Amino acid sequence: MVFDLQRRKTGRVDQTAAAAPSQKASAAARVLPMGNGTQAAWGPRDTVSLTRAGFLGNPVGHRAVKLIAEAAAALPLVLQSTEARYDSHPLLSLLSRPNAAQARAEMLEALYANLLLSGNAYIEAVAADEGWPVELHILRPDRMRVVPGGDGWPMGYDYTVGGKAHRFAIDPARPAICHLKSFHPLDDHYGLAPLQAAATAVEVHGAAARWSKSLLDNAAQPSGALVWTGSDGLGQMGDDQFRRLSEEIEANFQGARNAGRPMVLEGGLDWKQMGFSPSDMEFHRTKDGAAREIAQAFGVPPMLLGIPGDATYANYQEANRAFYRLTVLPLAMRVAAKLSDWLMRFGGEVLELIPDLDQVQALSTEREAQWRRVTQANFLTESEKRQMLGLPPRSVEGPDD
Repeated sequence: MVFDLQRRKTGRVDQTAAAAPSQKASAAARVLPMGNGTQAAWGPRDTVSLTRAGFLGNPVGHRAVKLIAEAAAALPLVLQSTEARYDSHPLLSLLSRPNAAQARAEMLEALYANLLLSGNAYIEAVAADEGWPVELHILRPDRMRVVPGGDGWPMGYDYTVGGKAHRFAIDPARPAICHLKSFHPLDDHYGLAPLQAAATAVEVHGAAARWSKSLLDNAAQPSGALVWTGSDGLGQMGDDQFRRLSEEIEANFQGARNAGRPMVLEGGLDWKQMGFSPSDMEFHRTKDGAAREIAQAFGVPPMLLGIPGDATYANYQEANRAFYRLTVLPLAMRVAAKLSDWLMRFGGEVLELIPDLDQVQALSTEREAQWRRVTQANFLTESEKRQMLGLPPRSVEGPDD
């Protein structure tokens, strides 16, 4: 604006001002960028990637899944009808030895683990034209695809192995595939896994672990900058000097083997602190917070996983009781009900598989109190008491009925 006004008044341009050279100087001189930007980079959310990151590569997710799956698979199951409870039955024999490679606990653990990791679990029944199935097999969810029909309902399942797909058609009378899935509000055919809800926390926890590993590998890497002032005060270092100093730092002061080694600075070099240490960033608290979020997504009290800083429960026994009551039992009862509805179509009998709560050690105190209350309720008949305790009615009614 001033330059244009001067030209309008005089009609000429000041040749001295126009010819004056301009040079921009950077106070940073040679700066090495040590960041990846400000936007977070998130990994894929498919079942295989989440399983590798959250189960195979994360100790918190691995222990949470194993804890739930093993506890639910170890629950004793009883088989009963509306009239009696069975001590021996072809269905009980099938569940005790579902196939030649797996026993009952192994099959159920794989079933629960698939349900927790992918939100879906698939069981194949190998059966003849009639009668109970001969074998039960767990199929991998990442290989199974639901085939929707024209009306949107599933018409079959495609199981792909080695580039070859096998189609399981849906037979309402004797379905070969039992599909168990968790609730998903945005998907009609597949379930939502707890691992998907905890995906962000899993990545944060993994990034914290990798950061800690990097700190161990580069324990003596300076978190700052060496500033060269020079005798002339211009702060410019020659190419040979810059290269020699960089090579010397990399060879003698970086890496775990040089941890704690003091750095000797020559004349003209000054150390300037840059960035924050892990303690300043409360890095360990971030990692513990991510671990708690993973545990909460799976429904495991953090106290059971050894995560510090959680005081929700007064003691370990109370946390273990809440774990069984709020996580293990609802999951086991839902799976048992689905298995009952599926398997009874093969035998034509109305049967029910339920967990035997009286044999769960963690719930012994609650069950004992419940038995005492029901027994002392004199206004209830024997049939009503047995119903409240989850027992079938007697085949021969007593005089109190």
